[in-house]
Amino acid sequence: MTDLKCSSCDAIVSFSKEELSLFEKLEIPIPEECFLCRTRHRLAFWTFGKFRKGKSDLSGESLITVLPEKPRFPIYTSKEWFSDDWEPPATDYNPDKSFFDQLKELQEKTPHPHQFGRNNFNSDWCDDVWESKNCYLCRSLLECENVGYGYRVVQIKDSFDLAYSYSSEKIYDAAYIFNSFRVKYAFNVRDSMDSIFLYDCRNVRNCFMCWNLRNKQYHIKNQPYSKEEYFEKIKDYDFGSLKTIKKLKIEWRWLLQNEAIHRENLNFRIKNSTGNFLSDCNNCINCFQLEGSENSANIVRGLRNKNCIEMSGGLDMELSGQVCQATSCFDAKFCLNITNCRYSMYLDQCNNCEYCFGCVCLRKKKFCILNKQYTEEEYEKLKEEIIKSMKSRGEYGKFLPLPMAYTGYNLSLANIYFPKTKEEVRLFGGLWDNIEKSTEGISADQLPDNIKDVDEKITSQPLICSETGYRFNISERELVFLEEMNIPLPVYHPDYRTKNRFGPLTSLTPYSGTCAFCHKEIITNYPTDWGYKKIACEACYNEKVI
Repeated sequence: MTDLKCSSCDAIVSFSKEELSLFEKLEIPIPEECFLCRTRHRLAFWTFGKFRKGKSDLSGESLITVLPEKPRFPIYTSKEWFSDDWEPPATDYNPDKSFFDQLKELQEKTPHPHQFGRNNFNSDWCDDVWESKNCYLCRSLLECENVGYGYRVVQIKDSFDLAYSYSSEKIYDAAYIFNSFRVKYAFNVRDSMDSIFLYDCRNVRNCFMCWNLRNKQYHIKNQPYSKEEYFEKIKDYDFGSLKTIKKLKIEWRWLLQNEAIHRENLNFRIKNSTGNFLSDCNNCINCFQLEGSENSANIVRGLRNKNCIEMSGGLDMELSGQVCQATSCFDAKFCLNITNCRYSMYLDQCNNCEYCFGCVCLRKKKFCILNKQYTEEEYEKLKEEIIKSMKSRGEYGKFLPLPMAYTGYNLSLANIYFPKTKEEVRLFGGLWDNIEKSTEGISADQLPDNIKDVDEKITSQPLICSETGYRFNISERELVFLEEMNIPLPVYHPDYRTKNRFGPLTSLTPYSGTCAFCHKEIITNYPTDWGYKKIACEACYNEKVI
């Protein structure tokens, strides 16, 4: 182990031999910040902006984007951006100036696509959505259909308000749910159906307000009933009433704090790995929300990565580090929003490039620096000269500087994992976007309490969220879903709902504690203010629950 003090927060930073080995293998300098500060910095580049209408700076064509009203660079529609109708600008390297300053100048005059994602149908009000159909106000979707207000979901159908979920249908207000059908208000659920308010359940049917159940049906608050008794008791609850749901959520929170058993981590089929929300990982150190990966460290969100370190959002990556939102790359470092790139560093929004350094929005290029084409010999010589200069300025090995982020900190994923005030963000050099709030509409608090009393005219009525002041609406497809599933109208803005739903997945801080049953020392990611009384080591959890 080696220790140093974080240059941003003064925390003591430790690196394991596995981490040091990866830094050496990838030829990445040892970071000067702690893991949380490094992750926060990268996530500030992951846009989580408000959807808005705009126009292409190339054609004037209408578009929908999550980029801010006054972006720092031109915006083209994705179709225009991927066309051959334009050429990215290029510039000569100036040895007398900071390379980061030159890269930022290039970024600010280079057009960027209005949104990420391809092969979608009727999903214009979305971002980072792929091969999906009829989706609305969603982010990070793959192969979904008829989904609204989804965030990081895969193969979901006919569902609203869910996050980090896979292969399910007719789900509402849920996170970390897999292979389930007709489930509402749930977290950490697999292979279940026709249930309401579930936590840590597997293969349950017709259950209400239940936790830690396996292979059960007709249970209420973990007590078994006959089929007839179950449905008779369920009649006592008006699930279409917002007042009823609010009361149930208060009771549900108490049950999770005092009755539910919480496993020390939510890892699944792992070997020699540490972190949380890991699945099928081997030799992955301090990783979170990572699946199918090996020999990696310090990753937040990823799938099928190998020999990688310091990543936020990586898919099919290998021998790469210090990147944010990257797909199918090999030996890529200090990069943002790249796809199919190899042997490259300091790229922004590049596709199918190799041996490029400090480039913005290039496609199918090779041996380029600041978007300018060089011969292989010229490229290698100038690259080494730039790296030497960056090292002398203390720049090399660091991720892109915060002023190069697409949006303000408040409209990035960093603000979900690490909420900060405007003043706090300014102290560490981040950006902040001022958002105008609308007063055009009625307060959502004035909506009918029960879905049975809602008129279809509500879909044309602008609503104002009392928590954020943002305007939102009830879509026609959403209303049909709510009526079918007997769910009251939401009263908060979709982004506010998403942030609250995703909240339990954002804790990256390890906490020392003891098992509530055997008193063995354990490490968890449950903050003390969550109030969980029964946190168990894996052995005791298996004994009590499995």
